[in-house]
Amino acid sequence: MDAPLPSSRLSFQAAVQRPLSVVYRTPDGAWEGHDFTVEVIAARSGLDGFDVVMDFRDLEAALDQLLAPLQGRLLGELGLQDPLALARRLAADLAPRVPAPARLLEVALTDGRGRRLALRV
Repeated sequence: MDAPLPSSRLSFQAAVQRPLSVVYRTPDGAWEGHDFTVEVIAARSGLDGFDVVMDFRDLEAALDQLLAPLQGRLLGELGLQDPLALARRLAADLAPRVPAPARLLEVALTDGRGRRLALRV
């Protein structure tokens, strides 16, 4: 039987999800509203002293802070043209809030039909 790998050699992930409702214009000029589930994933090699990637409450609080001013807004008013631009903005704003040695791995938006847009950082 093989000896288990020490946790410091393994990669771990932690994810949190939050709802977000936004409106944007499609390339053909139509307005489209979406209720997204925003999922962010942080990762690191090994675990911290509490056996976690990072404190989930900190990750949730950072995401909540970023999403609050976006709720119900027109993306164009925020300088964002589409869901990909939204994911990029969320990744750029959230990455510095993930404490090292953890790092932001992914921001994903899933709409009500189950279509998922994932941005790996």
